[in-house]
Amino acid sequence: MGTTFTIKIIPSEKNVNVRLLEFEVDSILSALNKQMSTWDPHSEISQFNAHFSTDPFPVSSSFFKVVENALSISERTNGLFDISVYELLEIWGFGPNPKSDLPDADEIESVLIHTGFEKIIAEKQSLQKLDPLTKLDLNAIAKGYGVDEVFNFLESKGYNDIFVEIGGEIKCSGRNQRNKSWSIGIENPTGGNKPDRPVAAIVYADGGAVATSGNYRNIVDLNGEILGHIIHPKTGYPIQTNVLSVTVLANSCILADAWATALMVMDYKSGLANVDENPEVRAIWMLDNSDGTRHVARSEGAKVEDSIYAFKQ
Repeated sequence: MGTTFTIKIIPSEKNVNVRLLEFEVDSILSALNKQMSTWDPHSEISQFNAHFSTDPFPVSSSFFKVVENALSISERTNGLFDISVYELLEIWGFGPNPKSDLPDADEIESVLIHTGFEKIIAEKQSLQKLDPLTKLDLNAIAKGYGVDEVFNFLESKGYNDIFVEIGGEIKCSGRNQRNKSWSIGIENPTGGNKPDRPVAAIVYADGGAVATSGNYRNIVDLNGEILGHIIHPKTGYPIQTNVLSVTVLANSCILADAWATALMVMDYKSGLANVDENPEVRAIWMLDNSDGTRHVARSEGAKVEDSIYAFKQ
């Protein structure tokens, strides 16, 4: 997945076979990489992307489940969450085979022709392209699925106090080593009016999942122009927004991960309206003000503690 992970468990017994747990978790993550990593030319997703045909392509149950969930979220967000953006990311300098120069309008338009979640059908354990040139990228949802899979595995082993984090996406249950709810910091991006504070706010996760999407960390420098990695799937251009980050709370991390990306594409008001209509998710936004200050906004039911910025509903 090209990132780090952290797992914490508070066992009731003393003799835990940590090496065996490490091996089993590594096996889970290795299997997911072999299915959904675009950085592995032999992975399932890479084979599907190279499948220039409209014939059904049989896939593993995990790969199918992630794509099925992604398409459902695409429908609910009117395509603002879209996994068919592989080529768009590539021409903007992201992904395993990035370009080294900025795309022009004609190139973007030529890629957009083959982009769109509606060009993918998931049925009977197979994926089918309606356009043979459409390619998938699951980086906005696969990490969340990986978190859920590792968490479910540890839970099946009888553990109750669990913290699983992959690349900043988190699912936890029970209590930490101090017998308190797990606390999760929301990063304070550089360049704000409180540059000495690395954490902007704290979320106390009493079970459930937390995922954050931001447009300030994963960037690319193309000919001196700094661009964020979140591409608007309908326009083909990197988003320009005063939303610095969105943190989503949900029961599953696959849901939190995908919705965090979707809400980053939307402006704050549209995102809030979408969240208010969806009882499955709650959200916290970090917003830039026109005067250079920042504030934190939240949907109903989203609890934030110790914020260094003012709240705004």
